[in-house]
Amino acid sequence: MSKKILVIGSSGQIGTELVEGLRARFGSENVVASDIKEPQVKQDGPFAMVNAMDQRGIERVIEKHGITEVYLLAALLSATAEKDPAFAWKLNMESLLIILELAREGKLKKVYWPSSIAVFGPTTPKDNTPQQTVTEPSTVYGISKLAGEGWCRYYNKRYGVDVRSIRYPGLIGWKSAPGGGTTDYAVHIFHEVMKSGAYTSFLGPKSTLPMMYMPDAIRATIDLMEAPSEQVKERGSYNLAGLSFSPEEIAVELRKHYPDFKMGYAPDERQAYADSWPRSIDDSAARKDWGWRPEFDLKAMVDDMVLHLRKKLS
Repeated sequence: MSKKILVIGSSGQIGTELVEGLRARFGSENVVASDIKEPQVKQDGPFAMVNAMDQRGIERVIEKHGITEVYLLAALLSATAEKDPAFAWKLNMESLLIILELAREGKLKKVYWPSSIAVFGPTTPKDNTPQQTVTEPSTVYGISKLAGEGWCRYYNKRYGVDVRSIRYPGLIGWKSAPGGGTTDYAVHIFHEVMKSGAYTSFLGPKSTLPMMYMPDAIRATIDLMEAPSEQVKERGSYNLAGLSFSPEEIAVELRKHYPDFKMGYAPDERQAYADSWPRSIDDSAARKDWGWRPEFDLKAMVDDMVLHLRKKLS
């Protein structure tokens, strides 16, 4: 039977690029994008309007397209979730349980659900944060992701559901607008340097956080889903590392392209979330189990972002 993939939450920062990556690898007709609203960008494959909390709606899409795998990306991110904690919890949990239940009933062969470094908290070791460590998140987003990891492990152990997950660090890409996360300054900064030559960071100059360039994140996601089941040992979520840097360090790298770039700092409530997260991540489990390796360091990422955004914005 051929692979048929449904991406729920396909219009977000990850979804936009994941759909492209999946279609490039498996053929446009085999990847159905879906979201609660029509996509802004024209797509070269099937699209279905569906609410991530509408079980019947999702079942209809699965039946209509013969879906075998779901990538569930719909979620409220860190900063946005804090504005409506009850709704964030409801969306982030209900959508996951719907998909896990459909997999338990045998309607799906494989499930992907993203976790985040937001599962870590102020008591987590900051440097080279281990795969198994203290997880005491201080945000609604982190709390829901930690609970979701528990549900994924449970459904795998209890019902044999083939569910896979990555704890994403901050993600940086040029193809879509940032989605309200704490690490999104690292996307905003590129847009602002090109528009006005100046940027005011909502995090302080020394706030080092784990980040990843989107092409690495998309490759990791698809590689994990394509790994043989017996190699996937961690059924909660895998630590994944790309690069770690601070606002100050990315500014230095950007000045190589824009020597007059002015950087200012006005930390807001997102500073507290950033302070509770790791500075760097130990992803040796992902490297050992399914051969993960990042391709982009800070310089390579900044060079590539500048190249593509210049073209896009001109």
